[in-house]
Amino acid sequence: MKRMTCWIINSLLLAAIAIPAGAQPADEIHHTQALQRYRNGQELLRAEQFDKAATEFSAAIELDSLLALAHYGLGQSYMALKRYASAIQAFTGCREAYRRLMDMREENRMATDRRIEDEIRELQNSISLLRGGQAKQYGNPETKITELEARIDELRRIQQEPVGQFRPPAEVSLALGSAYFRNGNAQMAETEWKAAIAVKPKLGEAHNNLAVIYMQTGRFKEAEQSIKNAEKAGFRVNPRLKEDLKKAASGR
Repeated sequence: MKRMTCWIINSLLLAAIAIPAGAQPADEIHHTQALQRYRNGQELLRAEQFDKAATEFSAAIELDSLLALAHYGLGQSYMALKRYASAIQAFTGCREAYRRLMDMREENRMATDRRIEDEIRELQNSISLLRGGQAKQYGNPETKITELEARIDELRRIQQEPVGQFRPPAEVSLALGSAYFRNGNAQMAETEWKAAIAVKPKLGEAHNNLAVIYMQTGRFKEAEQSIKNAEKAGFRVNPRLKEDLKKAASGR
């Protein structure tokens, strides 16, 4: 019995020696690797190399399926490539990643908050690069900065909400609605844009997009109100939309 006890103790000691001091758990290593692949994807996205960006974001997701930023970047890549069905899957994956993170809060609030802070730092870094002119950005850089700031606000909101309560980030619902709309599913687009407004009532772009849906489906009063809501939120509504709405409402 003593001999067996000694054998067990020696085995445990050998196992402890075999693990280097300060070694990181596998999930932390994968998370760090996933963040690097995400950064690679962001650089490629800014350079408009959308296929390569999608590859990097997909690799990041393989390493860490909870990295919501990578899901979102993948959705952006697919939108640029006009692969709208794939974009729907990517943005849905982003929302589910956030949902899973919130489910984790009940067991480990510290780990969940740490992940959210990682995402906030990545978004803040992107903003700094854009403002400093260190990174090119397809489209309007100021518009992109505003979007990134809004996503940071949404992450802060998620951190502050009670455990067990989950409302998808408004920016994710907005993006998902756009993917549905481009893919020809106006009904689901409307559902997602309404979900975005339910979380963030002053999201002007969602109001603007709903105005288009309402106009196309003959709900002209709702369309007019949505345009007013969009402008009240500071969103610049295309004059062409207003003109088209007037013509449609008057039967011309």
